[in-house]
Amino acid sequence: MGRAYLSLGSNQDPEANLRSALRALRARFAIVAVSDVYRFPAVGFAGADFLNAAATIDSDLDPLALNAWLHALEDAHGRDRSGPRFGDRPLDIDIVFYDDLTLEGPGNLRLPRDELAHAFVLRPLAEIAPEFVDPRSGETLAALWAASPERETPCERAIRAVDWG
Repeated sequence: MGRAYLSLGSNQDPEANLRSALRALRARFAIVAVSDVYRFPAVGFAGADFLNAAATIDSDLDPLALNAWLHALEDAHGRDRSGPRFGDRPLDIDIVFYDDLTLEGPGNLRLPRDELAHAFVLRPLAEIAPEFVDPRSGETLAALWAASPERETPCERAIRAVDWG
């Protein structure tokens, strides 16, 4: 059993897709915590704003199997992986941390995720796990968020955690 820290995002029917993903996660795993949902501008391309959130789960799957399960969930929501890496998507769920593991591959699996540097990942994670220590930097998520150059990235709270779960 491991604790996984997930980043969730969508900019295509985002509220419905995030709610559906949360239902699927709750049906399969023990949900430990869910953040508020924030609206952030798209990063890496010109597109509609994303709704982003974070969740922590207790998983009986190892990181590779969990990553495959999450990809299947994304695919079930209409995720098309044939286009550019950065683009509109109905659902994007990444494992940012799995316990304190560091991992490079196979494929695109990297733990911790490099996207942790972005406000759309770090802010929701710091909200639900402020004392978690990033195994690469040795800093807590709260400290990383406090020092983040993206701390002033415009965003708004779109849905409070108590209202979307």
